[in-house]
This record gives sequence, structure tokens and C-alpha cells, in this order.
Amino acid sequence: MANDPALSLENFLAELTANTRLIGLDLGTKTIGLALSDLGRGIASPMETIRRKKFTIDAERLLAVCAEQEVGGIVLGLPLNMDGTEGPRAQATRAFARNLSQKTELPITYWDERLSTAAVTRTLLEADSSRAKRAEVVDKMAAAYILQGFLDRLGFMSSD
Repeated sequence: MANDPALSLENFLAELTANTRLIGLDLGTKTIGLALSDLGRGIASPMETIRRKKFTIDAERLLAVCAEQEVGGIVLGLPLNMDGTEGPRAQATRAFARNLSQKTELPITYWDERLSTAAVTRTLLEADSSRAKRAEVVDKMAAAYILQGFLDRLGFMSSD
């Protein structure tokens, strides 16, 4: 996509400053799940869920978290279809990235998030979480799942 601000993995890594965290986002229609990496970028932890209101309000909250937590880059879950094609949700994610890039200098990249919510929901079901508890934590857990996948990829790259 010509006007897509998201960077390739290599360009994203080149833009990162040392000793900063990464933030992972699971964009839903009603919520945005947030997860943070540690400074060593090895472990993702679920952080919070933003209830979506309007883009400007959501972006302000997100960027405030980024400033508070010394975030150096944003990893946005890209919801591809199972066959790898992009549907309306992936297009909405790209639009969010375009809009967000106009409000921050932080580098943005995508990570394939297929099955993240399903995997997290299954884990919570196995842990016998109540439906209300699952609804409360699934978005930030999905964000952590997305970010952990990205961090694991970085780990493999540095050990190559």
C-alpha cells in the first residue's frame, strides 16, 4: 500500500532506539488491547484495554501510555483472513495506522494476528475463566500474544 506508514520488519528495527519498550495493539471494533514488552524486548505483558470512543481520544490515550512507558515502537496486529488475504478489518487496521502515524514519530509495523483472540480465548477457557472475566482480559491478552509472537521473531533473528 503506497500510503501505508507501517514499516517492514528490517526498517522498523532500524528505527528503534535502544532501551525502549515495544507496545502491541489488538485493534477491535469496540476496544484496543495493549501489551508492553520489557526493556530487553523478550517478554510481552498484557497492560490494559482502551474502550474505543473516537479516534482522536483513543490515539491520545495510546500515545500517553507510549510516553509514560518509554515506548520506542508500535506493533499493530494485522487481522488477515485465514487464506492470507485482507478483509475489512485489515483495511480498518491500515487506516488506523495511517491516522496514528500523523500524530506520532514512533515507528509502526504489523504482525499477523490470525488466531490470536481464538488462542487466548481457548487458554482462558482451559483456565475456567468466567465469561465476564474473559471479556475483560481477552483484548489485552490477545495484544500480548501478538507482541510475544513479534518478540519471538526478533529473538530468532538475533540468534541467526
